[in-house]
Amino acid sequence: MNRTDRLYALVEELRAVAPAWRSASWFAERFEVSSRTIERDLSALQQAGVPIFATSGRRGGYAIDVRHTLPPLNFTAAEVAAVATALAAESSTPFTHAGRSALGKILAVLAEVDAEGTRQLAARVRLFEPGPIRHVASAAVELAIVTQRVLDIDYSDKTGEVTTRSIEPLAVLGVQPHWYVWAWCRLRHDVRAFRLDRIAGAVVRDEKVPDRGFDPADIELTDLISRGILGH
Repeated sequence: MNRTDRLYALVEELRAVAPAWRSASWFAERFEVSSRTIERDLSALQQAGVPIFATSGRRGGYAIDVRHTLPPLNFTAAEVAAVATALAAESSTPFTHAGRSALGKILAVLAEVDAEGTRQLAARVRLFEPGPIRHVASAAVELAIVTQRVLDIDYSDKTGEVTTRSIEPLAVLGVQPHWYVWAWCRLRHDVRAFRLDRIAGAVVRDEKVPDRGFDPADIELTDLISRGILGH
């Protein structure tokens, strides 16, 4: 078994027995390698962001938090290159930082030959238009969307008037050439789409977003435009 297969197997075994644990010696016997090799493998997975933690005590070992993991995905070199290209295409998109972190995790567990092939393929895709600077509110918007929290924003509308309002983020919309936060606006008592580059400041509140029955899957661009939700 090569190292890449072993890394996958380590994660899957820990997922299968969670919340119980496995010792390094157990893994060493299972995969016919030394305990030190297993510890290096587990350390590499931890550094890649896999939520593996050591349990203390004489009979301690390693366990995984299955709430923050997904089953392994098999990517080809072309698929990883496609992800890398998409991330490089626009540096101001929401979740860019998280996306680059995810790409790093993918590359971390690829076989060396596959990783090199991916880098060579990605190098043959060139982007000559630099993306705009990342918006100041991007991190707060990402956190609010992921945790479903209310967001307080300072927003400048198309006339330049700045208002402070609380919004309930529902989705992030990409409508060229801008990104919008689709949200329930407590000031207007209706859904609105706020241009990300017009949000001058944002603070995530502890308050959870209530369920108002809106489904992002039902968003239609023509409806947003006709209702004047975009571009305000």
